[in-house]
Amino acid sequence: MPKLSISKDKFRLKIKKTPNPKTQWRIMRFCSLILLIIVAAPAQARAFSISGKTMGTTYHIKVETNGADLEDTLKKQISARLEQLEQSMSTFRKSSEISRFNAFKKSDRPFPVSNDFYRVLQISKKLYELTYGAWDGTVKPLVDLWGFGPLDKKKKIPEQRQIRKQLKQVGFEQIELKNNGHVVKLNASVVLDLGSVAKGDAVDEISELLRSNGINDYLVEIGGEVYASGTKKDGSPWRVGINKPLPHAPFQQIHKVVTLKNKALATSGDYRNFFEINGIRFSHVINPKSGYPVSNGVVSVSIIADTCAFADGLATAVMVMGHKEGIALINRIDGVEGLIIVKQRNNTLMDVMSNGFNAAISG
Repeated sequence: MPKLSISKDKFRLKIKKTPNPKTQWRIMRFCSLILLIIVAAPAQARAFSISGKTMGTTYHIKVETNGADLEDTLKKQISARLEQLEQSMSTFRKSSEISRFNAFKKSDRPFPVSNDFYRVLQISKKLYELTYGAWDGTVKPLVDLWGFGPLDKKKKIPEQRQIRKQLKQVGFEQIELKNNGHVVKLNASVVLDLGSVAKGDAVDEISELLRSNGINDYLVEIGGEVYASGTKKDGSPWRVGINKPLPHAPFQQIHKVVTLKNKALATSGDYRNFFEINGIRFSHVINPKSGYPVSNGVVSVSIIADTCAFADGLATAVMVMGHKEGIALINRIDGVEGLIIVKQRNNTLMDVMSNGFNAAISG
């Protein structure tokens, strides 16, 4: 039966013939094809970078998205999250959580801490136990004594009696973590500096923030510590350089290039922060057992791991342990690889790699 329709321009009745079934089918098929193309067409990939300053250093974040305009939102979220973390763990801020903990002089009394602070302390305890004390977050009194602390005192060799006195305050076993989010000092004089884990933890937390926004392809770098997720927008892998560990080498001079996917990379070295007296070099990496700067020939340690906080702390620990003990430990830990660079007596550099580190270079 013919259909009636009203023409809006001439306001008169028109007779409109119904298309035959074949024509209707062709029209429906054509419209369905257009709809399928629109739905299946991928969103245009775009990339952007976010950078700034935090924890006394800089950060750089590269994000690959499928067209979602999240740049302004992410900038605000990242800035706010980094401020939270710095307010928790910065020893340079008197009002920070760690500064208040250090000023707390009552032993055997519980000190309430935030989830962020407690999480980093749990990582710290694991590192302390795994490395047999080579990593120790209570080494701050010795670091300050040698002039490498936040006050940046004149660097000099302390007297042995001063070192022995400060050693009494060192030892992560003097801090007890309670299950209810409280921490107890077993020695009222013990203080913390979690800087060798905090930057890596910040990398992990910003990575989690990006994932919560539906972003799977990104690279987060804070103070040289890195986490790479997914790939770049062209499908190629993230490639990260390890600096040449020489005092006067420019920052862009690369020793090795590592391919990363869903992995963290952290590097610790003694080749930029040190002083010399009578031709002897004293680095800022202090052995928490002896109280003296390490002098085992290790100038740089790079660790690949699932989380940046763990990689960050382990790299520092291996600097203290030395290359033989350090590489043995790395090879025992599942999912962890490492590169230890040793300066030999003839001033040449020797690479000591874990069993699977070559795959990260060639990947």
